[in-house]
Amino acid sequence: MTIASATDSPNLIAFPGQRGSDAQVVFDRKELSEILRVYGRMVAAGEWRDYGIDMLKDRAVFSIFRRSSEMPIYRVEKNPKLARKQGAYQVINSGGMIMKRGHDLGIVLGVFDKHLKIVDAD
Repeated sequence: MTIASATDSPNLIAFPGQRGSDAQVVFDRKELSEILRVYGRMVAAGEWRDYGIDMLKDRAVFSIFRRSSEMPIYRVEKNPKLARKQGAYQVINSGGMIMKRGHDLGIVLGVFDKHLKIVDAD
């Protein structure tokens, strides 16, 4: 695996035989760690059971499922094209409504804090 050229976004990865323009958007280690920290707490509380990760040409998506046979209840998306506008990160519910978006993933994931506080109160 090789990193895409310096003119490309730092979160685009070019795989062998792939041109820079065909690169995929990915979550880096720090981003994935933040997402999995929240995911782990919700799994421990019995709220979530499964997840899926899609690395597409224009965005990376972390889908969260209550059961593996359902549609995702939440999607955490990273879209570098929106980074200078409303922020690259967003949390979308199953109805397609954007619950939170912004430039900082930790703040965007804060939308789940109310769920975590309810769970932690038991």
